[in-house]
Amino acid sequence: MVTGVQTCALPILLIKAENTAAIIVDVQEKLMPAMFNQEEVEKNVNRLVAGLKLLEVPMIVTQQYTKGIGMTIPSVIETFGDDFSYMEKTSFGVYGEAPIKEAIDGLGKKNIIVCGTETHVCVLQTCIQLKEAGYQPILVTDAAGSRHAEDRKFGIKRAIQEGVIVTTYEALLFELMGGSTCPVFRQISKIVK
Repeated sequence: MVTGVQTCALPILLIKAENTAAIIVDVQEKLMPAMFNQEEVEKNVNRLVAGLKLLEVPMIVTQQYTKGIGMTIPSVIETFGDDFSYMEKTSFGVYGEAPIKEAIDGLGKKNIIVCGTETHVCVLQTCIQLKEAGYQPILVTDAAGSRHAEDRKFGIKRAIQEGVIVTTYEALLFELMGGSTCPVFRQISKIVK
């Protein structure tokens, strides 16, 4: 005979701008044209960056072996404007690169937004490294690209298995704002249209 029902309530953890940073991974000139979803990724990375700038969320841009793969694509550099800078890497996961690890740790943020290329390699390994280091990685799926759709799909599945939060750029920006009283609500609303 059942005398009562026990429930387990999971904590509701809204992502807040003041406790969040972002990493834009390897959105580079020679890599992006190979992505099967290049147009979507480029458009959404730019929308995400524009929104995060308005919300004053700190961002780190990485480039994998710039000499061989080129600079960050011009549209993303333009979205950053005078604030653009990048950190060089040769490891796939960005947290495996000592200067980038120090930069992330120095931000003092718990939540780390991750987007870029490729979903199943550098983006995934970055998310796993961050999770292992005690951060909460947030993978922006519609701002993450791979050369093949199947690789992207399984990169996202693996990220979920590792405890990474997955979302879209629009859902994330609205969550970071928290409500229509946010001072940049109208500006971000225009970005997502």
